[in-house]
Amino acid sequence: MGFCTRQNNKMKTLKILIADDHEVLREGARMLIEAEAGWEVCGVAANGREALERARELEPDIIVLDLNMPELSGVDAVRQLKRAVPACEILVFSAHRSEDVVEQVFDAGAKSYIQKADAGRDLISAIRSLAEHKPYFTPDISEIVFRRFLHKNGGKADGLKHDLTAREREILRLLAEGQSNKDVATNLGISVRTAETHRAALMHKLSLDSIASLVRYAIRNQIIEA
Repeated sequence: MGFCTRQNNKMKTLKILIADDHEVLREGARMLIEAEAGWEVCGVAANGREALERARELEPDIIVLDLNMPELSGVDAVRQLKRAVPACEILVFSAHRSEDVVEQVFDAGAKSYIQKADAGRDLISAIRSLAEHKPYFTPDISEIVFRRFLHKNGGKADGLKHDLTAREREILRLLAEGQSNKDVATNLGISVRTAETHRAALMHKLSLDSIASLVRYAIRNQIIEA
């Protein structure tokens, strides 16, 4: 079953941008999408910065977004894409599942999150729902969303992590990649002392006691790749 949207009595093609740094996965997703009548892959991107540029240029209806890409990834990519193209719906397409990341990408503006292993079964259904501005949840993601709802309505759900600001996530990423306080300061244009203060505050906020535990946190929550 294909899908078009109707605008001013004319059928409007559903434009979809695929952002994934693996060419085989991009092309596999393209084949599934373009088999649907009225759907068009209007562009592809191999990293987060390119995805942002292409989104601004093409103004797609839906972005299928790999959560782990070079240059700009994860929650920051979702947030910046929603700012750049507010009307666009974002489908997060990930190889992994982290409760913390799922919660944060929804807070940043995504409406659907599916795992790459489930693409053959769920990708088309998720896009069809987003074309009608409806969220799409697989059973495992629905469970996380429900836990999030309980948490935000006073019922404490176990395992939910602290929210991090964009600056905190950037510092976490740099530290987890092995950069020193001096390197972090240079990258962010701040003093070494300020970088040291940010690092101490971040470690305290996350209840981490070593760089090794910080790296494990960053991998577990897909801020860096293992």
